Amino acid sequence: MNKNFLTVGAISGCLCVILGAFAAHKLKDVLPADAVSVFDTAVRYQFYHTVALFIVAVLYEKFPNKLMKWAGNCFIIGVILFSGSLYGLTILRLTDTTGFDKIGVITPFGGTFLIAGWLLIFLGVNKKT
Repeated sequence: MNKNFLTVGAISGCLCVILGAFAAHKLKDVLPADAVSVFDTAVRYQFYHTVALFIVAVLYEKFPNKLMKWAGNCFIIGVILFSGSLYGLTILRLTDTTGFDKIGVITPFGGTFLIAGWLLIFLGVNKKT
């Protein structure tokens, strides 16, 4: 198993619970529903890919190749860019900050890394040794 991916996954999972609880108990009182929905999407995708990171960590034991390592790294980068940009957009909305609304252009890059992670798992388990 890949201890680094397990460690990052555990921290990310903890953050998902904290951020999800924050959204459910605090954000809904101070932001419109569409902004809370953006935050919820960020938490949901972070959680999905936290689980994916655990899957990669376990698969790495049976398929210890660079493709699996890259899959895990893509999930980490993807969560940071995808969920991070959505968290950022929510914070900007919460604080009525203007001028940084272009942060949303980062989101698709994060999504691309998440997609790449799944493709790399496929390639990693099918790699001929």
